[in-house]
Amino acid sequence: MSTQGPRGEGPVGLDARRGRTVTGRVRGTAVELYWMPVGAGTPRLQRASLRLWEAFEAARARRTRMVLYHSALKLHTEGRTRTLELMPAFIDSASPPLLTGPVGAGLAGRLRVFRYQLVCTEVEALPDEQWAVESPQVLAQDESVARAIIALAPAVPPYTWGRRVRGTSEMWTSDSAISWLLLRAGVDLAAMHIPAGGRAPGWEAGLEVAGRGLY
Repeated sequence: MSTQGPRGEGPVGLDARRGRTVTGRVRGTAVELYWMPVGAGTPRLQRASLRLWEAFEAARARRTRMVLYHSALKLHTEGRTRTLELMPAFIDSASPPLLTGPVGAGLAGRLRVFRYQLVCTEVEALPDEQWAVESPQVLAQDESVARAIIALAPAVPPYTWGRRVRGTSEMWTSDSAISWLLLRAGVDLAAMHIPAGGRAPGWEAGLEVAGRGLY
C-alpha cells in the first residue's frame, strides 16, 4: 500500500511503499516506539541525497541497500500522552528543548541550522507519524517506566550528530538517543524490531554508550 503525501501528491519518504497505517494506542500501554522513514515528507532533493548516501554506505559494506529509519517515542502517564523525539533545532516546537547538540562538527553547532534538539511535547501525534511503519511497538505497560524515560531525557549525551563516538561501532544519531534512553530506563527491548528491509543508523551506538557507561 502506498502512503500518499499531502493533497494526493504521491508517495513520500525513502521508500513510501513500505508505509503502513499505524494501529494507534493499545489499551494500557505506557511506552510505544515508532519508526519513520528518514526524510519522509521532506523535499525530493533531500530524499534523493539520503538514498545516495545509503547507496554509498551499502557499496562500501558490500551489502544490499536498505531503507533508513529514525525512531521516536510516545509516553502515556496519568492520562496524558507525550511524544519524545530528536529533531533539527530550527524546527519550532511547542515545548522548550530538553537538550541540544551539534550536527556534523562541534563548532558548526554555534549556528541553529547545525544543531539538534530533544523535545518532549504533550500532544497526541508525532509530527511525522503519518509515515510510521510497523508501529507502534509496545515496549512497556508500566507508567513508572514512562516516567523514568521522561526523567532521564535531559541526561541524554549531547554527542555530535553524524560523528562516531569513541569506543562505539557507528555514528551518533537520533536513534542513538532513543536507544540510550530505553536501555538506561531498563526497558525490555525484546519486542523491539527495526522494520523489515530497513536499518536505523546509530541505534547500536546508543546501546553501546548506555551499556558501557561511556558518558
